[in-house]
Amino acid sequence: MNLEILNMAGSALTSNKTRTALSALGVVIGVSTVILVVGIGLGAEQKVEQQFKNLSANSLIIMSEMGHDAIGSSKLGIEDVDLVKNASMVKTATAMLGGNVSAAYGKESASKRVIGGTAEIFPISNLNIGAGRAFTDEESADRANVAVLGWQVANDLFGDGNENDSVGKTITLKNKKFEVIGVLEKNGSGMPMLSPDDSVYVPILTAEKALFGSTGMFVINAQITDVKLVDVATYEITTMLRKAHNIRKGRADDFQIRDAGSMVAAATGAAAMMTNLLISVAAIVLLVSGIGIMNVMFVTVTERTREIGIIKAIGGRQKDILTQFLLEAIILSITGGVLGIIIGFSAIPLLNQMEGWYVMPSLKGALLGFIFSGFVGIFFGFYPALRASRLDPVDALRGE
Repeated sequence: MNLEILNMAGSALTSNKTRTALSALGVVIGVSTVILVVGIGLGAEQKVEQQFKNLSANSLIIMSEMGHDAIGSSKLGIEDVDLVKNASMVKTATAMLGGNVSAAYGKESASKRVIGGTAEIFPISNLNIGAGRAFTDEESADRANVAVLGWQVANDLFGDGNENDSVGKTITLKNKKFEVIGVLEKNGSGMPMLSPDDSVYVPILTAEKALFGSTGMFVINAQITDVKLVDVATYEITTMLRKAHNIRKGRADDFQIRDAGSMVAAATGAAAMMTNLLISVAAIVLLVSGIGIMNVMFVTVTERTREIGIIKAIGGRQKDILTQFLLEAIILSITGGVLGIIIGFSAIPLLNQMEGWYVMPSLKGALLGFIFSGFVGIFFGFYPALRASRLDPVDALRGE
């Protein structure tokens, strides 16, 4: 009997293919949207993790502050690095001066991010040399025109597969000659133009003199001895810098200090919030599609009143009719859910080919979409099915 009811439900749906397809369309769109937004959210979270991959949890980032209460422009400079290093809870620190310049070798040229730093920039940033060597403190002090290339920069300038052969060659940065002394291992973190792979590293005094002057963005990256001492270390460094910059009591700092842990947590939280917001939008789409299915089922019940009357007249039970109409709604939504999953996963590689998009396929998205589609079928199909099962057989047989 159950198999017969299932066959009858399937026959009823296939008898009007256009109506069935249009009814399932909302579920298809909703489920595919769920899969994509979950994938977008997971991709965003992974991008955040990659961006902060080169920051240790015990890192403090010190930057210039240009708020309306700050005293003119920030006085934060290279001389402050030694001051920060002398803080009791700081293990080591490095200065970074960055900006975008034109990098060229032969006929190949591109705008690249150049970062000036002290010799400590590589261990602090968890960067490993793949070929050649890093620059030394002596080269930094001598303002030597030497450069360490990110993997992608070497690849772009010297050709795919030739990045390790670039050591010893000369490139041009902002029309000035630089000797390539090293190439970083492929890092794979960060976003385009912010990734170590797509960056060039030079001594900080060289960057200040030859490339940026006072126009580059200046940052101090300090590693403290223990991540549990972030607040205490921040207070100590703040006190030392305020004194060195002659900031009177009651005046705002001309710098800001952020710890890597808080930055990662804030960025991850923002990505998760975006994911939840997008899932909510997709859920609304599914609920709207459920209302559409319910309306279609009401119309179906009205059109098949006489059929219901005949079924009851020949001994059909109330629960059989309820089961049949409920099965129709469930089959409709589940079928839409399966098609939505297929379309959603098929769209992921297409989106990933677009610049700036990174969508991760996820079983979580598929399960969430499938559960939603099943819920829509049961919830919105139950009342029309119940109404059909409660029809009086005499009145139903009279229906046209």
